[in-house]
Amino acid sequence: LLLLLLLQISSSCLWLAHSEVVTSFESSCPQFFFRETPPNEALEPENPAWICQRYKNQYYFATLYDRSRHIPVYSAYLYQPGPGTRPKTWLVEPQLMDLNYPKTMEKEWTLLNYFNVTLEQLSKSQAVLQDYKNLTGLNRGHLNPSGHHPDSSSRTATFSLTNIVPQNEKLNGGAWNNYEQQTMIRRTEGCNTTYVVVGAVPGNNYIAKGRVNKPSHIWSSACCEVDNNHRKAWGVIAENDKNEVQLLTLGELEEVLTQLYRRDQVSLFDSDCPRE
Repeated sequence: LLLLLLLQISSSCLWLAHSEVVTSFESSCPQFFFRETPPNEALEPENPAWICQRYKNQYYFATLYDRSRHIPVYSAYLYQPGPGTRPKTWLVEPQLMDLNYPKTMEKEWTLLNYFNVTLEQLSKSQAVLQDYKNLTGLNRGHLNPSGHHPDSSSRTATFSLTNIVPQNEKLNGGAWNNYEQQTMIRRTEGCNTTYVVVGAVPGNNYIAKGRVNKPSHIWSSACCEVDNNHRKAWGVIAENDKNEVQLLTLGELEEVLTQLYRRDQVSLFDSDCPRE
């Protein structure tokens, strides 16, 4: 009987460890954070969901999702750029509806046709494709960009609607793209491992008849390990209606975010990342 009980406990723990929507990043997918330390609670929305972004039975990054505003708060990943094509398929997170749904990302079409899910049911839990149709001056802006990943599966995993926000079209294709493609390459020279956290500050405006928040700012931060004794870090922030990116120290970015979120002091990485 005891053995049976132990088996039940271990199998339930295994299930939890592989769950898509999880109770904490530390216990489920800590590998995407420097020293396994996620940002502190100063960024947490009133109605959060912790998602270990899973595709084809593997975790690729972590997203803190705002269930009320239907946008990600931040996505955290390891910077490992590689050549490859940009995926075209958009995915959603079944477990935002209920933990009984699949643990892996799925296409909307698959859920509607094979799992008897209604679009209304799906859209209560997250943004759907319809929300991003017919946008003017805005497009689907990735927090975790597909180009920062080395292969087809990891790139496809970034095409989850839980990893995107309504982003200014010119910014997304202009200064922000330059930061993602060029500045990151320069800044990460000499880095062995680079941990990235990219986020969006909620704004006062919405798209899709008030369903999806349009962030006021988009920001990104990085902490890179050069070797066991040396690290470097930096941050950037952009207003979501200007094609401009401001390069900051990690400490400066945390100060700006503390003022914008208006809660506690923001900490994005473990204290071993340099703030200067």
